[in-house]
Amino acid sequence: MALTIKAGTRPPWVGLAAAVWVQLGSGNPYTFPLYSPTLKSVLGYSQQQITMLGVAVDIGESAGILPGMACNRFPPWAVLFVGALCCFCGYGLIWLSVTETVHNLPYWLLWCAHLAAANSSAWFSTTVIVTNMRNFPLNRGTVAGLMKGYSALAAGIFTEIYSMVLNKSSSTLLLFLTIGLPIICFAMMTLVRLCAPATASEDTSQNFLFVQIAGVVLGVFLLSTQVLDSTITLGKPVCYSFIAIMVVLMLAPLAIPVKMTLLPSEKIVDISTSESEPLLPSKSSQNILDEKENGVLQESESDPNLLLAVGEGAVEMKKRRPRRGEDFTFRQAMVKADFWLLWLVYFLGSGSGVTVVNNLSQIGYSQGNGNDTTMLLSLFSFCFFVGRLGGGAIPEYFVSSKAIPRTIWMSFTQVIMLASFLLYASNLHGTHYIATGLIGMSYGVQFTTMIPTSSELFGLKNFGVIFNFMMLANPVGALLFSGWLAGSVYDAEATRQGVSACFGPDCFRFTFLVLAAACGIGASLGLLLTVRIRPVYQMLYSSGSFRVH
Repeated sequence: MALTIKAGTRPPWVGLAAAVWVQLGSGNPYTFPLYSPTLKSVLGYSQQQITMLGVAVDIGESAGILPGMACNRFPPWAVLFVGALCCFCGYGLIWLSVTETVHNLPYWLLWCAHLAAANSSAWFSTTVIVTNMRNFPLNRGTVAGLMKGYSALAAGIFTEIYSMVLNKSSSTLLLFLTIGLPIICFAMMTLVRLCAPATASEDTSQNFLFVQIAGVVLGVFLLSTQVLDSTITLGKPVCYSFIAIMVVLMLAPLAIPVKMTLLPSEKIVDISTSESEPLLPSKSSQNILDEKENGVLQESESDPNLLLAVGEGAVEMKKRRPRRGEDFTFRQAMVKADFWLLWLVYFLGSGSGVTVVNNLSQIGYSQGNGNDTTMLLSLFSFCFFVGRLGGGAIPEYFVSSKAIPRTIWMSFTQVIMLASFLLYASNLHGTHYIATGLIGMSYGVQFTTMIPTSSELFGLKNFGVIFNFMMLANPVGALLFSGWLAGSVYDAEATRQGVSACFGPDCFRFTFLVLAAACGIGASLGLLLTVRIRPVYQMLYSSGSFRVH
């Protein structure tokens, strides 16, 4: 019997194109710097209160353990539905507060609203990452980089909409987040689904390259148009034209399944066998036992011949703990030193980066950038995207060709972050743009390095729960570095100056020096982790083929 498989009907690429739009929606937490000044002015909050709302955003964005567990029990559309519900309820309550439709909402309730709104990002992102990494198990780093990269571009997209369509109205932006994002999610939820894993091929590499290039073009376009908008006054027809081009670029990944449908290339797979012919080479129970005694047999719970021998009583299977590179349960992973080393490295890198995100508006103002943060946010967004994309693609090349662990790149970029924080602290004129771009890029690498590393060390079976526990390092870092450190130092300096908005290098200088030290420690721990897990990567990749779990 011959089975004809048409390339044009392969579902992973349709799901990947839909996942891009969901990931763009999952970037909603990056809109916090756009509307936080309005929260401060309308509700009269202090900078530390605003910073703690930012911590709620970070906790909500990173609290993905429940979505990770849900991905193993429910179809993707159901998990996405929960995310849409969180988005509607959370941002809806914030909108009611900012527009003063509802007066005197208690601070704790608004904090919970930010938590719920940002938690929609965890439901969106976890669903599409877990689904697509299972659909493309041989391209884990590339998939993680793409998914997280497009999420980073969301900051630039929302900024574009905010400044060119919504007239920089925070209340209208919040209404868009309340209604628009759930609509996008509902439109895409049935297309994001599990399917037969894609195989490694030249077409697969070319398709991924196309999506990566499309993302870079979109990022450059967003940054360029924001620079134009910041330097000259653009008319409404020009603004709407820019938005139309942006939407076309966002649709670019859909070109792959469209091409496969219009120009299918048939591949014939001959699976003709007789009824008595086994699909796998058969071995007798005695041969397996002989191999076991001679040290040739490698016990694996997934070996069909070994399972047959166990059933016949020739071999007695003894349950053993998984080795690094195999499927771990969450509890088994938590007792491993590599698990906590990876957590600490990610905590120090992401905690430092998220402090910049949460205080970007105040950093720009304190260093003489005025109240307009759209340019800084667009720059950060683009560099964040480049970091996430590069953090997936570049380590993937060195992993597959030289079996170099991805964590070496976490150390390298944390050294860059250390230098960037020292550049911030120097307060040299104009250098905060350079520092913002470098930190955005390095912060992005932390995300897309940690995600595939956790799957390679602990397997894909419980990947959703394991990597989302790692993600909790982000809000913990936000609480310590952004909430307690940066917020209290900023308010103390503002009080000393007798103003509500602090101005000058002393607003954040001590914070930047502490963050530089944290990145130095993180880089050192990353090197230690790289040395420890090098044998794992040599085992997985040195033969030129990666064993899929």
